Amino acid sequence: MSKNDPFDPELVRVLAKLVTETDLTEIEIEKGDLRIRVVRRIEPMQVQVAAPVAALAPPPAIQAPVAGPGVERSKASAAHPGALPSPMVGTAYRRPSPDAKSFVDVGSVVAAGEKLLLIEAMKTFNEIVAPRAGTVTAIFVEDGQPVEFGEPLLVIE
Repeated sequence: MSKNDPFDPELVRVLAKLVTETDLTEIEIEKGDLRIRVVRRIEPMQVQVAAPVAALAPPPAIQAPVAGPGVERSKASAAHPGALPSPMVGTAYRRPSPDAKSFVDVGSVVAAGEKLLLIEAMKTFNEIVAPRAGTVTAIFVEDGQPVEFGEPLLVIE
């Protein structure tokens, strides 16, 4: 990096590595007149269907999701008036440490401002608190699961 050329390829490499290691989709830094933005494109997985679409069984009736492996987030759950969306990209943690109990479980009664989970982003743990009092009726994330901005985390009714 010289005075005439403020571009630093090593900085771009470091940022690209950081984006990959933290499962972020983009990162941007600005220093003086220099602005660097690194964006990672994630290709959607292609699914091969082994059976004709007409032969597939109809979807089951909509039920309130509960925490557990393989829980799918549907558009209906994201649109639920009590759904709490993720305010950032990061890794969600339902408990303060691996050997501790979860902050909340399905059926937990929470007060406004009560800690529900943590989201780690760039080595910083951010507390996610209840925006209102109510009962947790669904949890869509597992401990240590990556989350995207706006992704529903849980439902408080």
